[in-house]
Amino acid sequence: MPAKQPKFYSPADAYVKATAFCAYQERTQQEVREKLYTYGLEEDEVEEIIVRLLQENFVNEERFAKTFAGGKFRLKKWGRIKIRLELKARGLSAYCIQKGMDEIDPEIYWDTLLELADKKNASEKEPNPLVRKQKVARFLLGKGYEQDLVWEAVNSVNEEE
Repeated sequence: MPAKQPKFYSPADAYVKATAFCAYQERTQQEVREKLYTYGLEEDEVEEIIVRLLQENFVNEERFAKTFAGGKFRLKKWGRIKIRLELKARGLSAYCIQKGMDEIDPEIYWDTLLELADKKNASEKEPNPLVRKQKVARFLLGKGYEQDLVWEAVNSVNEEE
């Protein structure tokens, strides 16, 4: 089967496609810009469409950061470090990243961390308690939680045993 040929759109058609792309789910300027370039548009046409999408509130990076951070924390149980790095990789400003981080309630964050530590500890088959603690901690660090909180959670879960 031959490779799919890229489609080229007029700026007006590309704008309509971009509004649908943004309406489907929150997007960053970077994501929309990359999508518009796949439509065969020139740089000035892409920037014009981005400005229009920003003015009409189809693209709002602060809203994106809040939705992304809240969602990744609630659904995937990611920690602040992993969320912050992902937002940064998507080209968001420090202000937007901070707004996203503000969506995470510290109390719920701690409860989630304890719950994850407890679940991982219960499922871990390692008999040696020190190795088990290390495995649980490594898992939580991989999820993007802060090292001091991870060890506090791991130690408090092991005290309960």
